[in-house]
Amino acid sequence: MLDKGLRDKIKALIKKEVVPAVGCTEPVAVALAVAKATQLLGCEPERIGARLSGNMLKNAMGVGIPGTGMIGLPIAMALGALIGDPEKGLEVLSGVSPEAVERGKEFIAGGRIGIELEPDAPSKLYIDTMVRAGEHSARAVISVSHTNFIRLERDGEILLDVPSKGDVVEESADLPLDMAMIYEFATETPLDEIEFILEAKRLNQAASRLALEGDYGHSLGATIRKYGMKFYGDTPVEHMISYTSAACDARMGGAKVAVMSNSGSGNQGITATMPVVSFAEDMNADEEQTVRALILSHLTSIYIKQSLGRLSALCGCVVASTGASGALVYLMGGGYAQICSAIKNMVANLTGMICDGAKPSCALKISSGVTTAMMSAMLSMSGKCVTSAEGIVSDDVDETIHNLTSIGREAMTETDRLVLKIMTSK
Repeated sequence: MLDKGLRDKIKALIKKEVVPAVGCTEPVAVALAVAKATQLLGCEPERIGARLSGNMLKNAMGVGIPGTGMIGLPIAMALGALIGDPEKGLEVLSGVSPEAVERGKEFIAGGRIGIELEPDAPSKLYIDTMVRAGEHSARAVISVSHTNFIRLERDGEILLDVPSKGDVVEESADLPLDMAMIYEFATETPLDEIEFILEAKRLNQAASRLALEGDYGHSLGATIRKYGMKFYGDTPVEHMISYTSAACDARMGGAKVAVMSNSGSGNQGITATMPVVSFAEDMNADEEQTVRALILSHLTSIYIKQSLGRLSALCGCVVASTGASGALVYLMGGGYAQICSAIKNMVANLTGMICDGAKPSCALKISSGVTTAMMSAMLSMSGKCVTSAEGIVSDDVDETIHNLTSIGREAMTETDRLVLKIMTSK
């Protein structure tokens, strides 16, 4: 068993990276920056401006904002100024009301919001907001992670100035992880130290059930539930796809519901949680098995994101479903070797899936990730694993993971630029 000091550090890391969020984290992070700037200004702003990195712009353009029936940044920014509470972090918009939405619409109609691309942003996650009222102004800048303020100003006076880390390994990397450490932590840590992860199950199950009973996004989860018996059968795979994609339907469709995020992404939190929860129920797993599987899934996702970065050209469902595949192996009775094989099988399959922004169709990509996670787990439990003679897979699982993240972080940079160009030219 890992020593208590290291266990405490890992628990603190999980609690920092696995947190509730209301709405897609990119527009919510912009709303948070606006709310903070408005707080510094001390009154309702007359104008709001935001300069965003390409990845922020990409991920905030087409997603529903909870409780508004609207998509995109303008309404998120308006609400951040009007009702946003910066002390709530990624739940900054939890106080949205119909009256606030109407005020937000008037704010937008008045031409009081400006949004620009910041081509020289120091990190892929970069938000620079400025609010003005009369002769007064305030500025709030977020960089690297969704709640990480690096600069605060009021009327030109600098209140906070922290050098941006750029796109180096995230701040969480001061705790270097590897798969062996993750497996040992997940399987041997006393249960009472890690039961907190069940909150992810509670929140994300609630989002899933909401979408299965309503009409959000493309209703992929409800559609699979409706036709699944005919085409998939009443199987664990059908349950996993429908439950997981439904939670994404709710979140991307603008449902006013909190989900448990992972590494700043609600969809990654959903994908790291719901396939595991669904499969655990079908396997009649007890609570301890479910807790340990969830820890394994979420911590693997955190590990991958440490070297990939918060935002990239690589779809986040690749990351989270890779973590889920190892958790499925654990629930099937597999050990460390089989978990490593499942991860290698995932890297051999889904690497290269692009991120073209947060939007309702993310549910389609998540369902692909879930299906592939199950396939990879089954292949691993059958003693089959993609070898180092094939593509980007290495003999070592950690090296294989870093091959994946290198491609997403470095090789797909031009892909990212072209995706954004296409999205902003339609």
